[in-house]
Amino acid sequence: MTESTLYGEPAGSDVSLDIHPDAAQALVEASHGDPFAVLGPHEVDNAMVVRALLPGALGVDLLAHDSDRVLGRLQPGQVPDLFVGRLDHVTPYRLRIRWPYGEEVREDPYAFGALLGELDLYLIGEGNHRQLGHCLGAQVTSVDGVPGVRFAVWAPNARRVSVVGAFCQWDGRRFPMRLRQPTGVWEIFIPRLAVGTVYKYEILGPDGLLPLKADPVALATQAPPQTGSVVAEPLQHEWRDEVWMAGRAERHQGDAPISVYEVHAASWRRHGGDEGALYTWQDLAESLIPYVVEMGFTHIELLPIMEHPFGGSWGYQPLSQFAPSGRFGSPGGFAVFVDACHRAGIGVILDWVPAHFPTDPHGLARFDGTALYEYQDPREGFHQDWNTYIYNLGRHEVHGFMLASALHWLREFHVDALRVDAVASMLYRNYSRRDGEWIANIHGGQENLEAIDFLTHLNSVVAEEAPGALVIAEESTAWPGVTRPTQEGGLGFGYKWNMGWMHDSLSYMSEDPLYRRYHHDAVTFGLVYAFSEHFMLPISHDEVVHGKGSLINKMPGDRWQQFANLRAYLGFMWTHPGKKLLFMGCEFAQFREWSHDRELDWFLLGEPPHRGVQQLVGDLNRLYRESPALYEQDGVAQGFQWVVGDDSDNSVFAWLRWSRHGEPLLVVLNMLPQVLDGYELGVPSGGWWREVFNSDAGHYGGSDVGNQGGRQALELDRHGHPFALRLRLPPLGVLVLAPGDRSQGEQGA
Repeated sequence: MTESTLYGEPAGSDVSLDIHPDAAQALVEASHGDPFAVLGPHEVDNAMVVRALLPGALGVDLLAHDSDRVLGRLQPGQVPDLFVGRLDHVTPYRLRIRWPYGEEVREDPYAFGALLGELDLYLIGEGNHRQLGHCLGAQVTSVDGVPGVRFAVWAPNARRVSVVGAFCQWDGRRFPMRLRQPTGVWEIFIPRLAVGTVYKYEILGPDGLLPLKADPVALATQAPPQTGSVVAEPLQHEWRDEVWMAGRAERHQGDAPISVYEVHAASWRRHGGDEGALYTWQDLAESLIPYVVEMGFTHIELLPIMEHPFGGSWGYQPLSQFAPSGRFGSPGGFAVFVDACHRAGIGVILDWVPAHFPTDPHGLARFDGTALYEYQDPREGFHQDWNTYIYNLGRHEVHGFMLASALHWLREFHVDALRVDAVASMLYRNYSRRDGEWIANIHGGQENLEAIDFLTHLNSVVAEEAPGALVIAEESTAWPGVTRPTQEGGLGFGYKWNMGWMHDSLSYMSEDPLYRRYHHDAVTFGLVYAFSEHFMLPISHDEVVHGKGSLINKMPGDRWQQFANLRAYLGFMWTHPGKKLLFMGCEFAQFREWSHDRELDWFLLGEPPHRGVQQLVGDLNRLYRESPALYEQDGVAQGFQWVVGDDSDNSVFAWLRWSRHGEPLLVVLNMLPQVLDGYELGVPSGGWWREVFNSDAGHYGGSDVGNQGGRQALELDRHGHPFALRLRLPPLGVLVLAPGDRSQGEQGA
């Protein structure tokens, strides 16, 4: 589009350095929708007219592109701050701008042609551009041999978009962008701009100027409370995790041990205590990774590290879906952390939030002056529970934006899994809404068909483009087939958090042992559906905040009984079918409810009961990883067999876990604070059964009630088995026994 067609300049009129008055006024008011039609070089009858809008400049020279030779001087134009000139021939040039504070020499941004290719634009519009992190946003690059930064942002309903920052005194008149139709992407190349430059977008929407917007596809950001986007150095990390990546798929199979340590990076540890500075990625690599290795976990799960304005959201209200938070250092620092995890044999899971986003004015909310990323109608587009907007995943570009975000973390940073937050809120249009507060789907139902399509597409694409990576669902309803493959009609997740198990088991443990007999089914019911999905057992951050108290403070009784109950609960969790997840601090029985504003209470490890719980968790992880019976058949009923599930009077539970090759482990729970002597349990084989774990062992802080390292099986027909063990069950304790040679050693009491 030319200025004459845009502003009605008479065709065939004499060429003038002046432009249509309306165009000139639009430049001054920063409302011109096509600045490339006016600014920069324009060939006219083999000559070249150059125009530059430079608010505050004293003067402008044209220099040769390869030397300081002066080609000419631009003169003040018909409106303030507009400089114009004419050369007799078309030639590359640079601008030498004289500012009140000094001179600047650079190429003219308006001398460069269209930047994004037609395929890029097509894929963005189709919602299937899987490399948005290399396409949109601020990309350090060279154009025609000139170094600089290419900016591109999707804002189809904007009247004008400019890149602003300190480099242009935050003046939106300096760098208005080119609109690429029909996709609605705005772009500009700014020469000589440096890595580390802070920028935002100034957007003139349909109804006027908007608050300055951060870049939705920023690769780096300022640390809050600052809200600027940052030109990121291209990630050039030299990965050394090829051994891990080659074996990752096998580590994530349903027949592999997975034990996850959930971490909030800002409050695990701090420099100098509660009020100290946050750990950087380097600090975490040096301290968190060795700790996780020592404790025997297989994975670290990080609460969302995508940039988020409010620390009190713990990251669950992110605004930069492509940028690691500036709180902990650079994107390159995060890559170093992940690489170090992998070389230590630890996987990295990120919490990821495609369900909603916050309303902060510098973010995605009404990004171009319209409901662009969110639904227009608040009955579809606003979460009342969280005061957040809901992504309109039915819009191709938004679908593609979130898909590209997921792939960005998995591919660019070698992340091993994404834990998708709040899946239930995505699946149901009436989630947490009363009648009249929601809109049915096209079939009149409550299912969010657009979100379902997105989740199945996501899981299919991840399986294709990030082999061995997992996608895990936090899904709290009975939606069928969450972990069933997409080709079989399921959603296609690798694992699902077992929220029912978590609620039932914590409810049972909170009961006074005197009354547990009336709640026996809270433990047994979970085994009714334990093999209907691929489950992960989560004791997450959500269970130790908002007045719920710490994990140990959920346990009844005096101090000794609280610790015994906690040790028994952890033993129950680690021997129950399902992968494991434990939130930080629970592994050493932190008493205070978790707070994101302070570090964990590490001083408690000076007390023997807390050290005992920590040692117990480490031993459980080692037992788990060394015992195929505890993980190989997690997802099939053949891996679990009840021995005693109906002894509610004694609150005793016993079961066998079976490996794929028929190797059993016997698990026994006594959930009363009394010793049970001579308790007989059927077992499938004779000989010696070693006591390989006892949660009541003295080195854990228990009373050392046990079976002197094991028991000889008796030829007694019990519980459908030809042999039986006559055991001494410790109070509020869990035992694990395995058949084997007595000479193999003893563990426990």
